[in-house]
Amino acid sequence: MVDVMGQLSTTPPGPVDYLSPGDFSRLSNLIYTECGIKMPDAKKPMLEARLSKRLKALKFVSFKAYCEFLFSPQGMGDEFVSMIDVVTTNKTDFFREPHHFTYLYDVALPSLLRQRGVGTLGRLSAWSAGCSTGEEPYTLAMVLGEFAKGHPGYRFSILGTDISTRALEKAKGAVYDEERAEPVPLELKKEYLLKSRNRERKLIKICPELRSLVHFTRLNLMDDDYGMGELFHLIFCRNVIIYFDRVTQERLLKKLCRLLAPDGYMFMGHSETLNGMALPLAQCALTVYRKVQ
Repeated sequence: MVDVMGQLSTTPPGPVDYLSPGDFSRLSNLIYTECGIKMPDAKKPMLEARLSKRLKALKFVSFKAYCEFLFSPQGMGDEFVSMIDVVTTNKTDFFREPHHFTYLYDVALPSLLRQRGVGTLGRLSAWSAGCSTGEEPYTLAMVLGEFAKGHPGYRFSILGTDISTRALEKAKGAVYDEERAEPVPLELKKEYLLKSRNRERKLIKICPELRSLVHFTRLNLMDDDYGMGELFHLIFCRNVIIYFDRVTQERLLKKLCRLLAPDGYMFMGHSETLNGMALPLAQCALTVYRKVQ
């Protein structure tokens, strides 16, 4: 039998085996160190099930052989990103937690415009951190696009980042099942969503004008340097920190705060709390915070 490296495999053919405690420990430590995601023992069956896809794709017949390859210099270069792709959870929706977008339109955008001229004197910059397959940044683009209609000369741009290359490819393609767009208000569907000509496929695509305002790039939030050359007036980091322990959460949020412009807004997930963290943020609505001087 020949393995993915084109070398003779000494492992006899047979069904994929189970993930040993030792290999699970190595993998969970790697995932935590590189991505900040905790993998307690209870997650072992989930990790085993998801990694089995990679074993089949690469024609490995055991988790042990896969781990030996992954932890090799070539494996860390060629396989690490693919491993993270299957491990991370990419759950999102258009207009998820809709109260955030109501607050954004009714309060945050008018305040930034009134107090600092954000959008007219200078371009508004928004960041969807952990954007998954793109529904959140495209929702942001719709809301900002609607706000811009009432304010001549209003300009904005949106950055979407995620650690998963697979999710980002979906986001860049901007094509979704029609049922995914059900939360989008009808008037916004007419304005920003294009239906597939083949109605049997039941697909929609984000219109080109909106797509041009959203840029996607891969980013590991655990990196020390994000390489960002600008501050953001809006940061959406929703349902991201729930996968991290408390120390990692606070360290990450401090980095995000350094990239948040004065009086900028941070939007968190419904189950995430910043209580007790030493951050330059003041709560102004449910899971909405503003940077204080």
